[in-house]
Amino acid sequence: MKQWWRRWTYEVPLAIGDALWEVLVVQLAALLDRLTVRKVIAFIPVAIIVLAYYHRIPIPPELILVGDFLAYIDIFSVLILLGVLSRVATILFVVKQAAARIVTFAGSVAAHAQRLDLRHRRERGASTRPRREPGRSEDDRPYGGIWDHVAIA
Repeated sequence: MKQWWRRWTYEVPLAIGDALWEVLVVQLAALLDRLTVRKVIAFIPVAIIVLAYYHRIPIPPELILVGDFLAYIDIFSVLILLGVLSRVATILFVVKQAAARIVTFAGSVAAHAQRLDLRHRRERGASTRPRREPGRSEDDRPYGGIWDHVAIA
């Protein structure tokens, strides 16, 4: 009797607790590790179909449409991807054209700014060539003007 009591009050509850731990913690964690968003999305139409055939709960047609959409998510995702890629190509084309126009505009602005000479360092009436010094007389020249044609270092 003592052995029976020990078994049903100690060993059986421990075995049940170990089994619950295995199922609810260990195996559930392993399932969640393998679970992906795609698997969850693929399971939603199955749940909707089960609810639809369970006649006690009426299901609106919108929910059935969502289920169909999720069932064909691969086809829709390819179509959406193709649409996005075509838009990306269009956007890249427009950006390239805009960049080319900006470069052309910047070049023309730079050329125009150089022609305008925005610095205004000289007066309008000032000459642009340096002035020559008046010629010296023979008396003012060193060595009497003999060495004019030879450069003195």
